[in-house]
Amino acid sequence: MKECKRIAVLFSGKGSNFSHIVKALHPDEAEVVVALTNNPAAGGIEVAKEAGIPLEIVDSKVYDSRKAFDREVVERLQRYAPDLTVLAGFMRILTPVFTENVKAVNLHPSLLPRHKGLHAIEKSYHDAHDTGGVSVHWVTSELDAGEIILQKEISKEGLTLEAYDRKIRQTEKEALVEAIRRVL
Repeated sequence: MKECKRIAVLFSGKGSNFSHIVKALHPDEAEVVVALTNNPAAGGIEVAKEAGIPLEIVDSKVYDSRKAFDREVVERLQRYAPDLTVLAGFMRILTPVFTENVKAVNLHPSLLPRHKGLHAIEKSYHDAHDTGGVSVHWVTSELDAGEIILQKEISKEGLTLEAYDRKIRQTEKEALVEAIRRVL
């Protein structure tokens, strides 16, 4: 029997991508050894509790700098010794304190390098391209600029912004699990 890889999942919101990782991979293909959020009100906290996954809440608002916050996150993650850290809707720009110490992948709702940063779904929907999509990439100190692990393309034809948004969010879940499997 092969050794199960250990992953950490970081999230900021509802935790829908985190929940999908738990359903698809945990504990048979990859053990989620810790979930970490920067938002004490994040919906994903319930996902961790229901799955019995150790949870770390590191409120980014109480730190005086990004570096101080990142130092605390790195320290907490290192206690769990994950093979891979997965950013699944983790809404923080990370400093080299994090990026140089943690092997991490990020999910982004556009076909990078298009539409880095916030509001990528809306920007992608309104751009001149016939397709949009999602990317999973390695985390580096440059925002949404790490080497791409995989991308999934979606046609925008005939879709309202709301329908496109739903399709992107569903595709994100599939892409993230596929990328985790590929990396591990």
